[in-house]
Amino acid sequence: MSHLELVLWMGLASGLVFGASGQITGFCLQRGLKEYWSGHDGYKLHAFAMALAIALLGTQVLVSAGWVDLGKSLYLMPTYSWLLMPVGGLMFGYGMALANGCGARALVLLGQGNLRSLVVLLCLGIAAYMTLTGILGPLRVALSEQTAFSPPLLTVPDGWPRIVVACVAAAALLLFALRPRRSKRRSIDLAGGVVVGLLVVAGWFITGTLGADDFDPVPVMSLTFVAPIGDTIQYTMIATGMSLRFGIAVVAGVIGGAFLSALLRRQGRLEGFESPRQMLRYMAGGILMGTGGALAFGCSIGQGLTGLSTLSWSSLMVASSIVAGARLAWKRPALQSAPEAA
Repeated sequence: MSHLELVLWMGLASGLVFGASGQITGFCLQRGLKEYWSGHDGYKLHAFAMALAIALLGTQVLVSAGWVDLGKSLYLMPTYSWLLMPVGGLMFGYGMALANGCGARALVLLGQGNLRSLVVLLCLGIAAYMTLTGILGPLRVALSEQTAFSPPLLTVPDGWPRIVVACVAAAALLLFALRPRRSKRRSIDLAGGVVVGLLVVAGWFITGTLGADDFDPVPVMSLTFVAPIGDTIQYTMIATGMSLRFGIAVVAGVIGGAFLSALLRRQGRLEGFESPRQMLRYMAGGILMGTGGALAFGCSIGQGLTGLSTLSWSSLMVASSIVAGARLAWKRPALQSAPEAA
């Protein structure tokens, strides 16, 4: 088996685990924020904090051991757009609230029969490709060049400074995630956070170590879902003219894992839209997530977990913008009363 085939099979396996875990635990940043802002327990938000703590510590262990070179990832680029990345984060967060979940959550819901998620994913993937390489691509590139910014002092030095920052940040996240509360539901949610955090670390290892090759290296990346959803849609149409990628394998695995989990737990059921108005809201959410995710180079998982695990300041800016966008949308009364996604 070549290193490329190994990466694809490991990506599929990672997706299967993510999909099954997401179907069982309901892991989703949007759900966590909604619970927290509604005054409920917010266990889903605790789970996200747990995932980030584990992803951060595990990723930095890989870096310290010399197994992964994060300098080859897009999150540690020396230059980024001071305009497009925060604006993209705001758009993604607002769209995430409109669609009642992020792209990763939509994949899980599709696996258990939610047809609303199919519409969201189609809108997200097409909008992402329109922004990255389609009709909006030249405008994106022009704005990116005009607003390029190279902050010289916003890089955590390698070695002990990086380890100390990672440990302090992870400790704060764990204190938040493990605040004394007893609940069976909370235990399940936290377990889901552990699984997702480990999968982020596994993604770095798969692409950065197993995929390393002097002549044909695999792009160093981990879990992210905006561009891969677009890649998956494109691959289903032109498979003979396009090579499989790690992200496509993960996307397929997530749907498959959620399907198998829902089947075994007898929770699979077809669901559709309640009204044309609801359909328009979900379509708008998908378009905003696709466009915003392309501008911000990631989503609530791609920037909020994978990006932050690299100690990237640009990822911190995008993740904060995503939360701000979701909060802005939360002020709409219709969204506050919207039912939780299954």
